[in-house]
Amino acid sequence: MASFVFRRVLYTLPVLWLVVSVVFLMIHLVPGDPVRQMLGEGATGADIEAARKLYGLDQPLSKQYLNYWKGVAKLDLGKSLRLRQPVTTLIKQTYPSTLLLTFAAMLIAVGISVPAGVRSARRRNQWDDRAISMVSLTGLSFPNFALGPVLILFFAIGLGLLPVSGTASWTKPSTWGYLILPAITLGGSLAAILTRMVRTSVLEELSQDYVRTARAKGLSEHEVVYKHALRNALIPVITVVGLQFGSLLAGAIVTETIFSWKGIGRLTLTAIGNRDYFLVQGCILAIGLTYIAVNFLTDAIYSLVDPRIRAS
Repeated sequence: MASFVFRRVLYTLPVLWLVVSVVFLMIHLVPGDPVRQMLGEGATGADIEAARKLYGLDQPLSKQYLNYWKGVAKLDLGKSLRLRQPVTTLIKQTYPSTLLLTFAAMLIAVGISVPAGVRSARRRNQWDDRAISMVSLTGLSFPNFALGPVLILFFAIGLGLLPVSGTASWTKPSTWGYLILPAITLGGSLAAILTRMVRTSVLEELSQDYVRTARAKGLSEHEVVYKHALRNALIPVITVVGLQFGSLLAGAIVTETIFSWKGIGRLTLTAIGNRDYFLVQGCILAIGLTYIAVNFLTDAIYSLVDPRIRAS
């Protein structure tokens, strides 16, 4: 297992270098003068030169690149031009809320999709299979920006059961009510995708020889499905979950805006609107590094679910 993890770490290093390099080049690929765009059209030449010197943009590109790597290693991503605070501090203030929302959405998606997909596979071509397929198709057809307002109108404004907007905290259970509607909005489409994936994977495993052997041994249908077929069926599902985690982080930008959720997605959108390029760099870098970490953990989970992958 240690050798497997070490190899995966080596595979991750080039990706890490590429992500940091692309994020660094963002400010240099922006059309026009990024400093002038950050300061606005009314900025004087002296102000522009002072800002360029303050942020190190007057240095050669190679030196800027080296300094950026040093800053990343020290968790120093510069200072926000508009908010006048260190970028790292702003990310630390908002990132836990985004992670809470993303994990809650993932939990809802997996909690719905696994039992629904198994049920659909066991009842193939029957009424409940068709009903689950119809609901899944509806979920795939509803984007976040449409589902969120519908949930607000029905559950928050119409029934008054849940708050319209606000941000939950890991350490304050009294605020978790703010989490329900955003998590459902963010995890709804993923639940639909995973339901179809679980159904297909379980159907494929149920036709394998080892399943027929398990049934011939007299095991109950529940044991055959959940102890044997489902475990092997989860491997492609884990792949989709790992890949979709990054999509959830990206989708959080829209969801956080709809529900006034103080997360890194909303911070990114604000930074883009303010042309605060250093803050945009920091937010995108945080999301990119999280995506790399999740893919690494997905590979590790592969080896735990199926030891054949680790052995190969």
